[in-house]
This record gives sequence, structure tokens and C-alpha cells, in this order.
Amino acid sequence: MVELLPCLKDKGFDVELLLFDGIETPFRRELEAKGIKVFDFGIGGSVYSPMRLMKLIPILKKYDIVHTHNTAPQLFAAIGSMLRSVNLCTTEHNTSNRRRAWKWFAPVDHWMYSRYRKIICISDKTEENLLASLKNFPTDTITVYNGILIEKYSKAQPAKEPALLPPDIIKIMMVAGFRYQKDHPTVIKALKLLPDNCHLFLVGDGERREEYEKLTAELSLGERIHFLGVRSDVPSLLKAADICIISSHWEGFGLAAVEAMAAGKPVIATDVPGLAEVVKGAGILVPPENPQSIAAEIHRLATDKRYYEDTVSAERARAEQYDISKMADGYARVYNSLDEAN
Repeated sequence: MVELLPCLKDKGFDVELLLFDGIETPFRRELEAKGIKVFDFGIGGSVYSPMRLMKLIPILKKYDIVHTHNTAPQLFAAIGSMLRSVNLCTTEHNTSNRRRAWKWFAPVDHWMYSRYRKIICISDKTEENLLASLKNFPTDTITVYNGILIEKYSKAQPAKEPALLPPDIIKIMMVAGFRYQKDHPTVIKALKLLPDNCHLFLVGDGERREEYEKLTAELSLGERIHFLGVRSDVPSLLKAADICIISSHWEGFGLAAVEAMAAGKPVIATDVPGLAEVVKGAGILVPPENPQSIAAEIHRLATDKRYYEDTVSAERARAEQYDISKMADGYARVYNSLDEAN
């Protein structure tokens, strides 16, 4: 949103962002600094609270198009559309999700998606899996790849984070929320297999932080794992790293991989649908939940300069395919088609 919404504004769209949880973040401040109006339903509490729905319904009628992301907004906007005429579209962000395993929820999913005029999928595999889960239920889907502002990462200056400054350490970085979808434990276990000069930097936060800190302590890695928290200077942090890891149980796309590629860092990623689609043929894919493979690839990158440079060169070319301008063009085409159909 931080990079996409200003692009859409530059294309002439009057865009605003509604947050179901209005907690203050660097991302929100950055959007507001760029002239994007951001409002919210309050801080904390369940995003599935019926009060969120009651507040949403009168808002829907104020916009020509309402675009939702993630389950709670998707569901509540669909319900609200029964009471307020609204032009709905949504973005599907993952190749899988937990609710698809709930067979009893399938009718709700079918009904919810039926309320949307257009469903944007962030990768081919995301679209394929969504349609399979809906069992050919009639939906209007399109794939628009996620994107980033390439120059923001390629031209960033390395962060001056004290822990990142020592020249005698190999700096391994993973940028991801601390939730089950992301497989931090495998990366932490991989570090245990590597020499003491290898350090792991975890950028992000979330519900599983305490679990990861406990695992770090159990493996006696407290001096080599650095929890950096949620940051708004990710491009600079990536520039200061040597190697980037994206370890996941599932992904819709793998935006973090593109960011690291654009920053000129070799990427080691889990071979799962969505993420593999972005990385294969450029970065390095390893089997899921396999710390030995991650450790082996880190060791090779750290000791084989040619392998390192060849990987980075291939990734730079791949990253160019995912510039934010292409994503914004795709979204603009969707919005214009919905407006013309009214």
C-alpha cells in the first residue's frame, strides 16, 4: 500500500485507506506524508467484531470502488454489499489459507467471492489454487503481479545499525512477520549449523516472537540472532545484509524476495508455490523445513564468490519484471473496467 497507493494517486485516482486496526505504524505515517488519507475503526480488539461491520456499512456508499484485502475486510464488505449498493473488488494474496481446510466454511467462501465484481490474484499459482478451491464457481479473476519501487531498493544506502557494522561477520537477513505462514524456526536452526561469524537479523514482529526468542535461547544463539522489530527502512537494511532468506510454509507471491533481489542480495527461498514462481531460475530454492539445505547454501554463497555474483546478476534482471509501475497499471485497468461497466 505504501508504494502502490501514491502511484494510483498519480494516475488520477482519488484513493483512501481504511484500516480495521488503527495501530500507529511507520507505514501509516509514510502514507500520510505522501498525501494519502488513512482512517481506521480504532485500535485493538478483534477485526471480526460486529462493530466493525456496523461502522463499515455507511462508509461503502461513499466510494465508486471498494477494494478489500484479507479475510475480515473481504467478508464484511461482502455482507455490507447486501445493504448498500457497492462496486467491490478484492486481492487474493496467498496460494493457500487455513479456512480452505474447513469444509464447512466452503459455502461461505463461495458466497463471499460471488459478491465481488473482480478478484485480483498476485500470482498465477494464487489464481489457480483459488479457482480450484471454489470448484469452478463463477468468478471473474485476473492475475496482477505484486511490485515494488525498484530504485528505492537498488539505490538505498546501507543502514548504520550497530549490529550490522562489523566487517568480519556474515550478515543473513529475513524480513517477515512472526506468524505461522513464515517459517523462522527452520532458519534459526540453520544458523546453529553455521560458523560463529554467521549472524541472523530478523526484521518484523508478531504473535510468535516469544516462541522464536525461546528457541534462540535454547540453541544458545542469543549473541548471533538480532531481533530488529518492525522497520520502515527495509531497503537500507537489505543493502547492509550479505544474504537474504525467505522461509515460508506457503506464499502467494514473495514480495520480500523481489525486494532483496532489487537490493542486489542473493536470495535463498523455500520451494513453495507462489514464492518459487518468483525465485526459480534467478535465486536459490531449498526444500521446505530443511535447515541443512539452507545452511549449505549460505556456506556456498559465503565461500564461492563467482556463485554469489552470478546469483545476484540473475536476480537483478528478474526484479525488473516486478516494478511497481506495472502493478499500478494492472490495478488501473481493473478500476477503469469496473467504472465503465457501471
